[in-house]
Amino acid sequence: MSRVSLHLNDGVRPREVWAWASYDFANSGYTTVVITAIFNAYFVSVVAGRAAWATFAWTLVLSVSYALIVVTAPLIGAWADTHAAKKKVLVVSTLGCVLGTAALSFAGPGDIAIAVIALVISNFFFGTGENVIAAFLPELGKSESLGKISGWGWAFGYIGGLVSLGACLAYVTWAQGRGDAAEQFVPVTMLITSGLFVLASLPTFLLLKERAVPQMRASGAGYEGAFARLQSTVRHAARFRDLAWFLVCILLYQAGVQTVISIAAIYAQEAMGFGTTQTLVMVLVVNVTASVGAFAFGYLQDRLGHVKSVALTLVGWCVTTLVAWQARDASVFWVAANLAGLCMGASQSAGRALVGYLSPEARRAEFFGLWGLAVKLSSILGPLTYGAISWMSGGDHRQAMLFTGAFFVAGLTVLTAVNVERGRRAALAADRG
Repeated sequence: MSRVSLHLNDGVRPREVWAWASYDFANSGYTTVVITAIFNAYFVSVVAGRAAWATFAWTLVLSVSYALIVVTAPLIGAWADTHAAKKKVLVVSTLGCVLGTAALSFAGPGDIAIAVIALVISNFFFGTGENVIAAFLPELGKSESLGKISGWGWAFGYIGGLVSLGACLAYVTWAQGRGDAAEQFVPVTMLITSGLFVLASLPTFLLLKERAVPQMRASGAGYEGAFARLQSTVRHAARFRDLAWFLVCILLYQAGVQTVISIAAIYAQEAMGFGTTQTLVMVLVVNVTASVGAFAFGYLQDRLGHVKSVALTLVGWCVTTLVAWQARDASVFWVAANLAGLCMGASQSAGRALVGYLSPEARRAEFFGLWGLAVKLSSILGPLTYGAISWMSGGDHRQAMLFTGAFFVAGLTVLTAVNVERGRRAALAADRG
């Protein structure tokens, strides 16, 4: 038996874990290129023409897409559980994100409507797929190894972001060398990203198995059955109070994480004066540190414990925002950027693993829908707050960055209410019942 197999549930082969992680590899190109590195800055500088409201508009559009996910995620998760149809939902969400990303290539100077519609569609389907692929995690690994396996996925995911961004950087460098402007080379990077998403996700659809069993008789059929299951979860929330507290913690600290993800290139260019190439190189390097953080921290989490591990990452995030806030030259900002990479990989991997550990087996997709709901609410709260502060302060991105640190402090405070052992007992008791 291989060392990897020791961490897996009975009947799970290592190649399935690789196929599962391949989806993290595939979809990370979208967040890295569209949300973090290229299209966000392009939207502010070219599509919106650097208007005073441009950053706020960017965060507002993202918030609309996240609001749609907030409304639909628990119901989609419950429906997927009821019908044992996670892979079917994943196929639809992947196609939606790929087509929406390709449609972004039509957005040029002043094409606000095209950019808004394509961004809402692509980000909605990205978030839906992110929730569903996470629900496979507890089916693959043993409960004591979820941190490792989640870390493998996140680490491989950041490598995927690195590959997509590297391909885009190579094209951008070539295009700039022949004198092309942003409105000429950025649309091509959207097509590169969507194409790589399709290719890299193929192992997931070919090799990953759907192990869930349809629960039609127990839960009812169709949308009504899914909604009934969600209502049941809410009514019995007291049984899963540690999971509920952790979801609140995720809502708070992910507000900070999602802010950093969605405004990284904007902050680099508007506050630090970075150019396009310099910004892309920075994000490339940050993806490497994020991959290292996710992989290494997965092992540390299983040894150190879930709560201590998450607390450690939140302290790191507090330090990161302070360094970024006071940075006045590129070298100091590079330190903040790489700290953010380490913390990003670690905190996202740790959060996903702990949700899986606290979730009853029969409601995994549904509870990961609640996880997605918390993350998407944070994706509204954090970036929209940042955009509003930068707009009201006349474009003071440093002030907005400092306020972002408050989300990590709040998350660290709520984390003290989570008792992992009690929460795990509640999940096991629910399965027995």
